[in-house]
Amino acid sequence: MQADYLTMLFGTSGPLSFMTVLGLLLLSFMLSFMYAAVYQRTFNGFSYSRTFVQSMILGSLVTCALVMAVGDSLSRGLGIMGTLTIIRFRTLIRDPRDAMFLFASLGTGIACGAGMVTVAVGGTIAFTGVALFLHVAPFASRRNYEGMLRFTTTKDAEVKESVDRLLMMMCESFTLVAMRNALQGGALEYSYHIRLRDPSYQKELVRGLSEIEGIFDPLLMMQRSTVEV
Repeated sequence: MQADYLTMLFGTSGPLSFMTVLGLLLLSFMLSFMYAAVYQRTFNGFSYSRTFVQSMILGSLVTCALVMAVGDSLSRGLGIMGTLTIIRFRTLIRDPRDAMFLFASLGTGIACGAGMVTVAVGGTIAFTGVALFLHVAPFASRRNYEGMLRFTTTKDAEVKESVDRLLMMMCESFTLVAMRNALQGGALEYSYHIRLRDPSYQKELVRGLSEIEGIFDPLLMMQRSTVEV
């Protein structure tokens, strides 16, 4: 009975060989790199974070090493858990999709550390394949064609019909979201939320507005633009 408790507490598996540890860490790196590549390929947000992508890969390696270190030893698991409680992770992940990629990468590291190579490889292929499918699926995001259009005019009543005609020709839908005085009350600034019929219409729309007499400073901001931080 006492031997059973000691086995549960200290584990039964011997130390892993250097080549085994190196191979599992290398596998964890390659699989997490697949997550990072698919995440970068399918990213459609405003702010692309290099540190988040690097954290997916590094996090997978850390979890792989921790699982190999713990093995089936309860005492080592409790010790590592107590050590990790000292660390405070305060990074806010606003996008649930980012959280899923991070969680999947950490899960792959755990599977590699536990020696479940089939689970790690199969899970990575399935996850990245579904992520790529969702990126091109018909029900995927349509924000690639959406944007904010702004322009200023000194001839409100005269240009309204021309602007509406141009927007109806190039936009699938458009909505006036704001209108305010400009140039100390001498002009009006309009803001439209638009959805283009085709992304190639961006230049044509701005050029068409510039050619309408009484409109100046047309500005089109597409929501697809991404800032790397």
